[in-house]
Amino acid sequence: MEPGEASDRAASKAASQLRKGVLEYCVLALMRDGARYGVELLRELEETGALATSQGTVYPLLSRLRRDALVVTTWRESVSGPPRRYYELTEAGHAALAEFTGTWPDFRDTVDRLLTPTARTQTSGEAER
Repeated sequence: MEPGEASDRAASKAASQLRKGVLEYCVLALMRDGARYGVELLRELEETGALATSQGTVYPLLSRLRRDALVVTTWRESVSGPPRRYYELTEAGHAALAEFTGTWPDFRDTVDRLLTPTARTQTSGEAER
């Protein structure tokens, strides 16, 4: 094993787990202002960098959101190819997104607080060395 490989794998695993935890709500957020089709969602996630994912992740997620009645779909003709399936938030989808949006700041702040060393933890960490 090369130096740094273990830390690279740990960082990759952490990013993957974080992405899994928030991807559903980020996809719902992308539909907040109107219907979107799958490739459009993939492109927007790709543009974020951190949330870039594959069709093999997004389409099963969209199917689950549909089964859970968080989105509805409609087919629309496309000027540049076959008809596209558009996904749009339902009332339940808007409610789920609002709940997550309300929960996220406290969750994020708590994680930040735990991850940021305080003077006390720095002192006790130095004492253990």
